[in-house]
Amino acid sequence: MEKIKVSIQKIAGSEDIALPVYMTDQSAGMDICAAVTEETIILPGKRQKIPTGICISLPDGYEAQIRPRSGLAINQGITLLNSPGTIDADYRGEIALIVINHGSEPFEVTRGMRLAQMVVQSIFRVDWVEVSKLDNTSRGNGGFGHT
Repeated sequence: MEKIKVSIQKIAGSEDIALPVYMTDQSAGMDICAAVTEETIILPGKRQKIPTGICISLPDGYEAQIRPRSGLAINQGITLLNSPGTIDADYRGEIALIVINHGSEPFEVTRGMRLAQMVVQSIFRVDWVEVSKLDNTSRGNGGFGHT
């Protein structure tokens, strides 16, 4: 498995927040934590921007995707809007999570709670080649529900 070095900075006041961490040897995503300064309640149907207390510097040619945690989704109805969120290689600001409560009960976000996951991937740049006709496939232009 290929590894890359990524610089990470904790924002002042977030020194106690854990760095993103793989929870198992074969995890694709690293859990990232909430850096709220006080307990934050997200009511059913509402959303909240939650800080993580970290900034990263990805190498050129990479992105970080921010994704929901499946356990929070199935157990409490908690997920992320704009998912997956993309952190570009040139972004240097704090990573924040847009958390929404699709559950039926208020959800309490506490400091240090594992709230999302981050997957770092290589990316490709596209050079478009405009053509008058695309190649044929068995699916063709079949859309939603086609297969």
